[in-house]
Order: sequence, then C-alpha cells, then structure tokens
Amino acid sequence: MSLTNTPRGERIHIGIFGKTNTGKSSLLNALIEQELSVVSEEKGTTTDPVLKSMELLPLGPVVLMDAPGLDDDTVLGKKRVEKARGLLEKTDAAIILLTPGEEQDVLMGSFIEELSKREVPFIKVYSKRDLYGEHLVKDPEALYVSVQDEEDLFRLKEEMGKRFQEKILEKKILMDLFSPKDLMVLVMPMDGSAPKGRLILPQQMVLREILSHHGKAMTVQVEEVTEVLALLGDQVKLVITDSQAFQEVSKLVGERIPLTSFSILMARYKGNLRQAVEGAKALNRLRDGDQILIAEGCTHHRQCEDIGTVKLPQWIRAHTGKELLIRHQSGQDFALDPKDQLVVHCGGCMLNEKEMINRMKRTTEKEVPMTNYGILIAAMNGILERSIAPLKKQY
Repeated sequence: MSLTNTPRGERIHIGIFGKTNTGKSSLLNALIEQELSVVSEEKGTTTDPVLKSMELLPLGPVVLMDAPGLDDDTVLGKKRVEKARGLLEKTDAAIILLTPGEEQDVLMGSFIEELSKREVPFIKVYSKRDLYGEHLVKDPEALYVSVQDEEDLFRLKEEMGKRFQEKILEKKILMDLFSPKDLMVLVMPMDGSAPKGRLILPQQMVLREILSHHGKAMTVQVEEVTEVLALLGDQVKLVITDSQAFQEVSKLVGERIPLTSFSILMARYKGNLRQAVEGAKALNRLRDGDQILIAEGCTHHRQCEDIGTVKLPQWIRAHTGKELLIRHQSGQDFALDPKDQLVVHCGGCMLNEKEMINRMKRTTEKEVPMTNYGILIAAMNGILERSIAPLKKQY
C-alpha cells in the first residue's frame, strides 16, 4: 500500500488548535502548500473542522485537522467549540497555536492540560512571528513561526517528526501469526454487498502483509473452500473468512486447521479484541425490551442485505429469541443512549486507533458492554473460542 493511498484510519491525525484568529488556517495552508482553509480577519471563519490527508516527511502519511477557535463567542460559537473539542477523539498529536499574552491564558492552559491527560504529544507554536517580532515572549518549549518563512516551516516539520515519531503506526494485522512460505486461505465472498471493483480494507491489509512477508495466499469464495482444502489442507496454516460466512465456512474447515475472521483480526489490530470478546457474553443476558446500538465507523450506501441494518438484527433476534429494540449509528457520530444494553460495532477499519479506543472508553465508563461484528457472529455460531484460538498469545 503506497503512502499516497494510505487510508485515513491508518494515518497519524494531527490537530491544529488555538483561539480564533491565531493563524490555524494559515498554518494548515502553508504546511500543505494549498489554499484549502479560508483565511480571514473575521472571527469564526472556520466553522467546521477541515481535514487534509498528505505526506508530511519525515512522519509519512498524516491527516492535518484545522479546528474552529476554542474561544469562539459568535452565535454558533458553542457548537463550533464542541466540534473543535470533538476532534480530540481522533487526535494522535497536536499543534497548539498561541499569540503573545496567551502564555498564562486559563482557557489554553486548561486545553493543554487536557491533552496531557489524554497523553497526546503536542508542540506549542507562536504564530505570526513576522508580525509580533520583539513582543514575543521566549518560551524554551515553543517554536516561533511565520507562515511566510520557509525555514520556519521546515523547522516545524522537523520538530513534528522528532516529537510525533512514536505515533507512527507500526502494528501489523497478521504478520506475527505466520512465517515465510506459510499458506493462508482467504475466504472472500463476492456477493451483492461486496464493493464493486475492489476489496474491503481488512482484506487488502491481510493480503498485502502476506505478500510482503513472503507468505502464500489462496483467495476463494465459500463455494471453493472444500475443493481447495482437499488439495492443500495439509499445507494450510490458517483460514481467514469474512464474518458473514463464518457459520458455513466453520463447517467446511476441519478442527485441525486454525480459523478466524478478518473482523476479529481487525479487532485485535485496533486494540479492542479483549473487550469485544467479553462484550459478546452480554448477548445471552438480554431480556425482552432491551436496546442494542449497532454502530459503524463509516457512512455507506445500504443495500437490501446490509449486514448492520438487516442481517445482524435478524441473527441477534433469532439467536436470543427476545423482542429487542435495535438502533443504528454510522459515521463520526457515536452517542450512547441510557437505554443501551449492548453496543455492536463494526471492525472500525475507517477509524484511527485513537477513535476506536475512545469509543471503547465511553462504553466502559457507562458500563455498557461493547463487541464487534465478527466476534458476535462467531459467538452466535458457537465458534468464538475456536476463532480466537490462533490469537491466544496476543489475547
């Protein structure tokens, strides 16, 4: 996967925060060398967060996020500030823009303290160096930058690389589970819900790692599983299936061959495997009238056999035999309802790790169990222990 094609969920998210008119949008434009964000002397020009994916050496693939001002007191200011603070849910690292006199500012001090509590690395930057000149108070921990000065921008990028380097994602989805020359069988149904002309992200990630680590991959649909295993069964290290085909594939794959799913691998990759396995146990505690939230990290066109809105509700009701209330959320919104008794989340391939972890924290704080599509499907089919067995060392 090239850097230019790196999905948003795999990029370091760097938020640019500060009060209104501190130069956040000007800095974003200077860093990306484009006029993306509107720049104006009017307060509250940035009404919604502006996100831009780019390659920022030496960090690599990043998403720069231009946040509305934290002190926006315009008519819609409260909502804008909420959106700015909402960016913290996905912020891996931050740039804090300051102007002279803000060194002891209560609002900015409180925001910096919040970043520290969240363990988000940040750089304090005094912007508009060319305008304030001698009035700038020298802060040994800060950088002094003019967006008109290429050397200033170069120094800022270098400092970002130095301080944010540890946030570069080096995790692997599969590579620690096999050795070079091992054979994996990937079951990838091409049904009506499969995206046209491409593979879904977890499939791409698994296939890419197998190839880069000199493993061997046999990609099949459900109908070919029996034939392939009859020919190659003794050589197969692991079978990885789409979660929707779990029940059928588990019957076709003998117990001696390890079996898991792309969704379960994704849960481990995003850091929520243990919580998702525990959350699946709540399924058998549900009672008539209980409410379930089915949440997805992206928004997509739903078809008649959509897994989140059609298949999962049918399977859950059939498995529990209960009259359940099921609600849905997708995209960036993730809000718990006091009535929620269980959250069933997608694999989160379009969310970065920070977003997924924060969603997990919210459910934990509210004492609401949270699980994952693939793990719940495995549990309903009585094969959860088998499907996480290949990951036991990490689980």
